[in-house]
Amino acid sequence: MGKVFLVGAGPGDPDLITVKGIKAIKQSNVILYDRLVNKALLDYATEDTKMIYCGKSPDNHSLTQDEINELLVKLSLEGYTVTRLKGGDPFIFGRGGEEAETLKNHDIQFEVVPGITAGVAAPAYAGIPVTHRDYSSSVAFITGVMKDSVDEDEYWKHLALGPETLCIYMGVKKLPEIKRLLVKHGRSSDTPVALIHCGTSNHQVTVTGTLDDIITKSKHIKNPAMIVIGEVVKLREKMSWFEEVADEQHVPQLIY
Repeated sequence: MGKVFLVGAGPGDPDLITVKGIKAIKQSNVILYDRLVNKALLDYATEDTKMIYCGKSPDNHSLTQDEINELLVKLSLEGYTVTRLKGGDPFIFGRGGEEAETLKNHDIQFEVVPGITAGVAAPAYAGIPVTHRDYSSSVAFITGVMKDSVDEDEYWKHLALGPETLCIYMGVKKLPEIKRLLVKHGRSSDTPVALIHCGTSNHQVTVTGTLDDIITKSKHIKNPAMIVIGEVVKLREKMSWFEEVADEQHVPQLIY
């Protein structure tokens, strides 16, 4: 029987993958990789490694999650060492938990290799710390896409006056509704907001504003993008650094 590594590839900059993640890629016979994985990371694999694309965009899935789960089981039962290479961290909105459950149900050996999630890395590259002792002592990682059974009004009511910093994944299309519900349930319309497109890559674009005006300011921002809501966004003006570095030296490119 083979083995599966559930590996977080990081948020875009290929230098942000862990050493353990690179080791997993190097020893694998098969790699199943996602849409937001920087393809430069595939160069660590051996020449005879089989590559299987499992990318998912909002409106197009090359493989469903069930098909991916089945493929991981099939390949490992055939004796292959498999790396499931996922953007960011496999256990933060990466559906790695579902894959790990499936493997465990089939008594297949696996390891989880954490990665740097975009909810931390993209704000950091934009000069925004998600926590700061003067601005925020709590942070929540939130998905903008939920099951149909979730009561969205109650969901955002819980968050509106909860964590001081909100890091929202997959929320660009739903930003008008997110803004409406947060303000409805008590979050000030003056709350600072940042949208960070393709964080940590040389395609990175950051737009800041408030809940009141961010929708107008960010009309040109598309997925993939992180939304950061909270007073910590104010620190970007003082702490922005990535743009200066990108102007001075080559920055690794996010390759789709």
